[in-house]
Order: sequence, then C-alpha cells, then structure tokens
Amino acid sequence: MKKQDSFNHTSGPINRRSFLKLSGILGIGLASATAIPAWAEAVRFNRKLYKVSKTRLAMGTFVSMTLLHSSRDQAEDAMGTAFLEIDRLSRSISRFDETTAVAQLNREGFLRDVPPEVAEVVVRALGYYRISNGAFDISVKPVVDLFKEKFSEGQNMPPTEDELRKALTLVNASNIEFEGSYLRFKEPGMGITLDGIAKGYIVDRASQVLAKHQIKNHLINAGGDIRTMGHGRDKKPWTIAVQDPQKKKHYPDIIHMTDGAIATSGNYEIYFDKEKMFHHIVNPLTGLSPDESTSVSVLAETAMDADALSTSVFVMDPERGTRFINSLPKCESLVVVKGNRKIKSAGWKEGSDLGIPN
Repeated sequence: MKKQDSFNHTSGPINRRSFLKLSGILGIGLASATAIPAWAEAVRFNRKLYKVSKTRLAMGTFVSMTLLHSSRDQAEDAMGTAFLEIDRLSRSISRFDETTAVAQLNREGFLRDVPPEVAEVVVRALGYYRISNGAFDISVKPVVDLFKEKFSEGQNMPPTEDELRKALTLVNASNIEFEGSYLRFKEPGMGITLDGIAKGYIVDRASQVLAKHQIKNHLINAGGDIRTMGHGRDKKPWTIAVQDPQKKKHYPDIIHMTDGAIATSGNYEIYFDKEKMFHHIVNPLTGLSPDESTSVSVLAETAMDADALSTSVFVMDPERGTRFINSLPKCESLVVVKGNRKIKSAGWKEGSDLGIPN
C-alpha cells in the first residue's frame, strides 16, 4: 500500500491552526467545518457487503467511522446513532462548556448527582493514577491553565519557577474524593481535565452502539484513538499505520488488528510556545512537558485503556514506561524516542498481526 489514504492513522487532536493546515492538505477548504461531507459514503464490495464510511469533526478532531455490513440502510442508521452518542458524551464530559458537570466541578470544587458517564471516567482515571504512580493525573489542569495563560495571544513567556511550584501544589489526584454520587476536591483551586482519557471512553461507547445495532465489523478513528471490531474487507484484519512523529510518511510500524484498540500520544501536534518546549502533555510530577519520547502507541482491549496508558507512558521515561506496559495484562506498546529509535514491549512484533493476547 503506497497511498496515504489506504491506512488508518494514529495521530493526536488538532487545534485551529492544525485544522486549517490539515484542511488545506485534504483539500476541504478553509471556510468552515461544514466543508467536510455530512453524508456517509457507501461502497458496494459485492452483492452481500457494503462499506459505509464517514468523517466529521467531533471532540476537537476528525472522527471517522468505517462499517462493513450487508445492509447499507442498517449501517447508516447505526452510524448516525453512534455519532449522536459521541456528541452527547462530548457535551457531558467537556470542561470547556460552562454548562457541563465537569465545568461545574472545576468552578465550585464539588458536584452532587454526578452523571454516570462522568463518574465512570473519573473512577477509571483515579485507577490509572494509582497504577502509574502518578504519571497519569487528571488534576493537572492548574498547570495546563498556567501554560495557556502564559502563552496566550501570541505571548511567549514561560511560567516562572514560583508560578509553576504554586500550580503544582494543586496537582494531586489523591485529593479527589468520590463517595456515592458526590465528588469533591479536598483543596480549593483544584481542577480536572479528562483530555487524556475521555476521547478513548467516547470511542468505546460509540463502538458499543454499533455492536448493539449488529454492526460487528467496524473501525472508529478519533484523532488517533482507534477502536476495531471484527475484520475489514475480505475478512482480513484492519490495517493501521502508526503516525510518523516527523510526518514524513516513515511510519514506525504498520499493524493489522481485529478486536481491540490502539492510541498514540505524541509531542508533534500542539505546542504552547515557539521553542516547542511546552506541549499538551504535561508531567504532573514536575509540571514540565516530557521530552524524551516523540510518540507512544499503546495497544489495549479498549480505547480508554489505550488512551490513558499512552499518556502515562509518554510521561515516564521510555524504559520505565515499557516496563510498566510489560507488567500489565493484554497491553503492548511502541515508544519512538529522539533519533527515531524504537522501544517495543515484549509482545509487540514489528509488522506482524497484533491482537489482544488470550
């Protein structure tokens, strides 16, 4: 396969600048997101099988779905329902919409009657915090907010040591208390961001919707968080290219998978500063952006697992992160470090068919 569009790519979220750049590359124009086709494209492979696909903006990135089914109408109906679920969950979990439960929690420091989807994501996030020894921490929001404040509106002014130290005093997920349906922060000024886990969770939920509608063969790609079920064309595994951190189409690996998920975290998408020292992944222990790895891809049973674990490993040094993945069941990782050196977990075999170990 030589054409770029023959692969499903693992890559990260996009900001407005990246979207405009990508819009030009894809030839969809710069006017607005509505230039992306709103309908589903259907291709009939044979008398018994349709491929129905669609790409649209959601969760700050491009979300694409590819479904294989004998009924075009059934596939399109299921896809529409899955996108509606993505929109619903995005609105519920977002920290940017001031009307959401997460925004209310960040604003008031407590939340009664926590919505079930928020509860599920927070509980899982606290679990990742514990097993990663703090490398994954949703309470890192004060540091992220500090970066945005210091580099806002074209300014290029890194935070001072005192400012960073003050923000770090508010970063500690063990100070998040969750009992029953009541969630609160133990320290005033704390806040959470679910950016490192929510997208994977939403992808999993969309996949569940498709499965409930009897779409057993599908692939969802939400800006690099990929969930697959069943098989692709000709009953072969889905083909996925791990994103090249240098964006020169020198893919670190091309894998083939059936049921499972893969997510890639990288430092090549969103930077706060011109020197590219501060990017969207923050080490919650130091308040700085990790600089040893350029990308981390994690294979797991669910997109939420892959999403959170790829962020966790990126924060760790590459060797420690790989040992961490080796200690977990049904997970594999590929870490690309500076100089394009690749560090693979014990079960990641380059170029081979990858699946979740039994």
